[in-house]
Amino acid sequence: MPTRTATARACSNIALIKYWGNRDEALRLPANPSISFNLRDLHTTTVVVFDPALAADELIIDGLVAASSARTRVGAFLDLIRATAPTGDGSVFARVTSDNNFPMGAGIASSASAFAALGVAATAALGLTNTEAQLSALARRGSGSASRSLPAGFVAWKDECAWSIAAPDHWDLVDVIGVVSTGEKKTGSTEGHALAGTSPLQVARVADAPRRFERCMSAIRTRDFDQLAAVIEQDALMMHGVMMTSDPPLMYWLPASLAIMHEVQSMRARGVPVAFTIDAGPNIHCICDAPVADIVATTIAELAGVARVLRSPVGGGAMLLTTWSAGILPAL
Repeated sequence: MPTRTATARACSNIALIKYWGNRDEALRLPANPSISFNLRDLHTTTVVVFDPALAADELIIDGLVAASSARTRVGAFLDLIRATAPTGDGSVFARVTSDNNFPMGAGIASSASAFAALGVAATAALGLTNTEAQLSALARRGSGSASRSLPAGFVAWKDECAWSIAAPDHWDLVDVIGVVSTGEKKTGSTEGHALAGTSPLQVARVADAPRRFERCMSAIRTRDFDQLAAVIEQDALMMHGVMMTSDPPLMYWLPASLAIMHEVQSMRARGVPVAFTIDAGPNIHCICDAPVADIVATTIAELAGVARVLRSPVGGGAMLLTTWSAGILPAL
């Protein structure tokens, strides 16, 4: 096998209806349905090189050699892909170089964009042909939320794969993120999902999830911001209620996290169409109509404890950028 290379890019996504907890840990099948939209300006670019000269998989993240735990996780994911490769290709190791343009491991879904990009690049490098649904199902095995970074725009996920429910231009929303910490979480999402069932609140949360899912679907379909705000804030608080009552409890919020949540509700009371949601971390996502994004960003940036503000409109799906095989010019 000659050296084979591919480069792919995938967006992070922000969950409006949260995925938390699995009904099958090994397969990462979710305990409840979820809805998200891709973040156009927050993405991961990944280069995969399958090289017969390598003695083991290598992983570079944001210019640094990754920790052994990350290499093990990526290696296991690559094994899933190698198992479907043509005879002889399945034993070749890969050098993976992954670069994020936003903080990794801080509750901004870096694992979603990372495994979506990795799945697209690795399968392309091995010459495998997959549908979007197959790539979404594959990405799910690396990170559940990665399944939602494959399709474009507004995305839903229930079982093995995610699908687009509306194009990126269906609704001109912006995610304004109040970053209060860029450090990696002490407890990552994978470990957190495994703890969900220890909370006495998880059963009630999962049982009510179909109602919240359908209400969010309706809000997106009709572009009803008031309905969207009510359901996504309730859903986020329910998920964090489960986290805080798990064993051991997961306390992701910081004082500035609460300050942003209170300010968002105050802005909305003043007529600004903005609502908050929170992934597994302290940083707050302020979802708003595009015309008020500047107002929201300026207001959040002035709060004590806010280190920086990121923002992004709705984005497209994961994409293959280039492929290359030894002796052959790269495809653009």
